[in-house]
Amino acid sequence: MNIKRAKEEIKNTVLAYLAKDEYGNYYIPYLRQRPVLLMGPPGVGKTQIMEQIAGECKVALVSYTITHHTRQSAVGLPFIQKKMYNGKECSVTEYTMSEIVASIYDKIELSGLKEGILFIDEINCVSETLAPTMLQFLQYKSFGNRRIPEGWVIITAGNPPEYNRSVREFDTVTLDRVRRISVEPEFSVWKEYAYKQGIHGTIISYLDIRGENFYRIETTPDGTFFATARGWEDLSEVLHVSEKLSIPVTEDLVIQYIQYNTIARDFTNYYELYNKYKEVYTIEEILKGNISQNSIGKLKRAPFDEKLNVIGLLLSGLTDLFKEVFLTDSFVDILFSYLKEWKQQLYSIETVSPYELLTGLTLDEEKRLNLKIESGQADKVTVTLSNRIRSTLKEYATALWEKQGDTIEKADSAFTLVKSLFDREPVRRKEAIQKGMAALEYVFEFMETVFGEGQEMVIFVTELTVNFYSSKFIGEYGSEKYQKYNRSLLFEERHKDIMEEIKKL
Repeated sequence: MNIKRAKEEIKNTVLAYLAKDEYGNYYIPYLRQRPVLLMGPPGVGKTQIMEQIAGECKVALVSYTITHHTRQSAVGLPFIQKKMYNGKECSVTEYTMSEIVASIYDKIELSGLKEGILFIDEINCVSETLAPTMLQFLQYKSFGNRRIPEGWVIITAGNPPEYNRSVREFDTVTLDRVRRISVEPEFSVWKEYAYKQGIHGTIISYLDIRGENFYRIETTPDGTFFATARGWEDLSEVLHVSEKLSIPVTEDLVIQYIQYNTIARDFTNYYELYNKYKEVYTIEEILKGNISQNSIGKLKRAPFDEKLNVIGLLLSGLTDLFKEVFLTDSFVDILFSYLKEWKQQLYSIETVSPYELLTGLTLDEEKRLNLKIESGQADKVTVTLSNRIRSTLKEYATALWEKQGDTIEKADSAFTLVKSLFDREPVRRKEAIQKGMAALEYVFEFMETVFGEGQEMVIFVTELTVNFYSSKFIGEYGSEKYQKYNRSLLFEERHKDIMEEIKKL
């Protein structure tokens, strides 16, 4: 199955294992809660879905790559304990608590969450001395004489033997005690994730055309060459930063992430063309409605792969606008809830100044973010929103201090001041929405003029549907032209046919 389907299976497993009856007992007894064994090639996204599942299920996450451990760190260190047996004192060997088990209790204390996921990666690549410990862990949910606490779901992951020489095959007895899920890389599924994570538009556009290069591993006499989902995502991060800092993107840089020479070279050439077309076709101007006849005529005569590049650029530009609307929407809603809480405190807690109350809420938000980070639930959007919220609350607090310091009185004037500052935010949200709607109309106008209802329009509308931010934006604010071009039930099949034709070029 693909990684998206695997995520659904594991999420349902977590929900089922943590479900309780009216007496607070788990429906499925702890010892009957089989660990999940997620098998798939390296870099396919196994770790990422664990973070997503923990956040969506609102449970903590503890992750370990077991190959980094020795038998001692996994089981614990031995020590001598004195015990009485039949009236005689005996020396008995016991073990300290495993580092892994101890980290679960640390996570519970730090996050306040008593239930969670223990994720052990590369479980079938352990050393010979650690292998029996791993079998014991899978069969009895314990390290040494310390059991994993109830309420913690065990998820493990490993690589098939063709990807790792260190792989150890599990015997039938062990496999009969786990739930095995096998995953394979699939670009169409990863693309949905890529849009939401803000993967660089060049990578998405390139892999749309060169889907066979999304995940490739080849072993030759000269060594092993590979391109993985993890590699593309990490490359995306460095592309974003390099562009901000005006650092050249070269083949030498790309091959550090995409360690497959021909693919790295091909992508580097594509990246250069992608940026060239961005300037040639004045993408920024099209998004603003300044559509030149020169761009229209040039694109009509362009080869098909060049047209796809331009469509990718337009989609990337729209995605940035739609993502900003999504973030602004969420930001305003969260900020409003904080100010509502502040207002209630303002008129009920008379011994604390408005400034101190607002500063306290800023600290509360910082604590909430730290708890999410500690529990493994903080994704990029969560961190971005929290940073924006804290920055704005600090701005409001500074304005309060400049006006009235830490004076306890004047609650009405404090509220009036902060409300006037907050009133700017809905205006900014409205402007962001209008900018996104206008840009979408301009791009549709451009697409209609150049391509009409051709296959390029099919690709464009399909990508708007797949993209998390564009589909959410259109779903909330509407688009007559999108609805017009999306009415045909044949769009999905036509898109598949078109992409198959592109691969043959």
